[in-house]
Amino acid sequence: MSRSGLLAALVASVILSVGSATAQQQPAGSAPVIEATTTPAAPAPAAPAVVPPAMMAPVQPASQPNATVPAEAGPSTALELALPHDLSPWGMFMAADIIVKAVMIGLAFASLVTWTIWLAKSLEILGGKLRIQRAVRAIGEAATLKQASRALDRSGGPGALLVRAAEEETALSAGALDHVSGDGLKERVTSRLSRIEAAASRRMSRGTGVLATIGSTAPFVGLFGTVWGIMNAFIGISQAQTTNLAVVAPGIAEALLATAMGLVAAIPAVVIYNVFARSIAGYRQILADASAGVERLVSRDLDFRTVAPPTALAAE
Repeated sequence: MSRSGLLAALVASVILSVGSATAQQQPAGSAPVIEATTTPAAPAPAAPAVVPPAMMAPVQPASQPNATVPAEAGPSTALELALPHDLSPWGMFMAADIIVKAVMIGLAFASLVTWTIWLAKSLEILGGKLRIQRAVRAIGEAATLKQASRALDRSGGPGALLVRAAEEETALSAGALDHVSGDGLKERVTSRLSRIEAAASRRMSRGTGVLATIGSTAPFVGLFGTVWGIMNAFIGISQAQTTNLAVVAPGIAEALLATAMGLVAAIPAVVIYNVFARSIAGYRQILADASAGVERLVSRDLDFRTVAPPTALAAE
């Protein structure tokens, strides 16, 4: 190789080494600057500039003033507008099915009957206990049947009826007492008194059977309304073709309202029935005490009759 060729190769290698050192000192992203010392050759076609992703500005979509809501939003919006928003007891009652409404009305009427019986029967039992207690005191303080009859002359109730029934039976058997013993009279008096006790007990127990019926059937009636309401709720879910809780909850709440009303009607009925059962049992016990007192008076009169002449008893 000639001396001029070696000199040109040496110059080219120096230029390349200087350019690589300059490129390493420049920051990233900046294009290297190479100073040409020789006459540049013919320009090559320019390559497209590559812009880093971080420096690219996001492309904004063209504004669409007449943009419409997607088609799937329409049915859900209409469904939300059709859902009941009043979830109060009255609102759920008005939105319920006709069968569920009938069940709720029946349970409300049963609850009204329960409280009416409670008020009327409480007053009746209280008054009956007071009357029979006064009769028991009057019978216990009397020495003969006539004295007890005079003490209870102006009072009513089963106690006065017991004394009058014993007095009437004694008067009907007065002609036979001179010839027979008084055992037959005692049996007849006991029979009449037992019938009066049974009648008074039946009269005091009237209305409690209704409480027992309401207490035993109201929960099942409410459960029937709940089952019917849940059936309608599932039918509505299938028609709406959605399982959204906003669609399911109102129907189930309306159905459960029937069960709640059934319990509201049944629980007080059972409690009141048990209270009345204990009160009537106590009333029957007081009535039995009055009946026993009347039987003692009849037996005492028979003993006096055997000892004293009939004229002495008539004078009393």
